[in-house]
Amino acid sequence: MLATTDIDSRLGEVKATTEAALRASEADPGASPVTVAVVREFDTKAAKAGRHADDAVSARDSVIELEQAGDSAKAAAAADASLGASAREAVEAAHLAICILKTEV
Repeated sequence: MLATTDIDSRLGEVKATTEAALRASEADPGASPVTVAVVREFDTKAAKAGRHADDAVSARDSVIELEQAGDSAKAAAAADASLGASAREAVEAAHLAICILKTEV
């Protein structure tokens, strides 16, 4: 299990991947508004998780909530037939980042 400071640092890394996914989906002309909204929520939850990771229990809860948002973003990207490959890959990378972190807390 990671120390709270390590979780906070790792959440910062995950936040960077959610930001990249949001930028990619917003820049993709084929992205549906629903996909962009779901990815935006994923990014918003990443910011929230970083602010609420004060102790081990709240950090774990934040990671679980963020993973759920990541699952939704990944599903939205997979269902969006018009989404470009680079945006889809960015969403998948952000989802993978939070999944990996969840295994460590």
